[in-house]
Amino acid sequence: MEDFTPKTDDRERDIIYSQSVKAGKRIYYLDVRKTRKDELYLSITESKKVSADETEGKVTFEKHKIFLYREDFSNFIDGLTRTIRYIHENSPAVSERKENQEPASETPAKEAEDDFKIEF
Repeated sequence: MEDFTPKTDDRERDIIYSQSVKAGKRIYYLDVRKTRKDELYLSITESKKVSADETEGKVTFEKHKIFLYREDFSNFIDGLTRTIRYIHENSPAVSERKENQEPASETPAKEAEDDFKIEF
């Protein structure tokens, strides 16, 4: 009998550093990878459980990826910061959402704002 070794994608082997962020039914993977020229870049993957096949008991995940290169970090962070600030300033307060019976996020708005500090 032959030993079975699962195939690993070559891209999985070039991960230098990885961080996962669990957010409800989604998981975000932040992977630092290396190009053939030894330049580092960021790969962001969103993995979301989309369905379960009840007959076979298998779970299906949908994945989306973006690649962010070092020369784009500043512009990306600036845009992300402005966008998050806009959301915080223009979203109803947590207490208003509860009154309107809208689902609240797992992290209150003030705590999320305090956690979002990026400095280079």
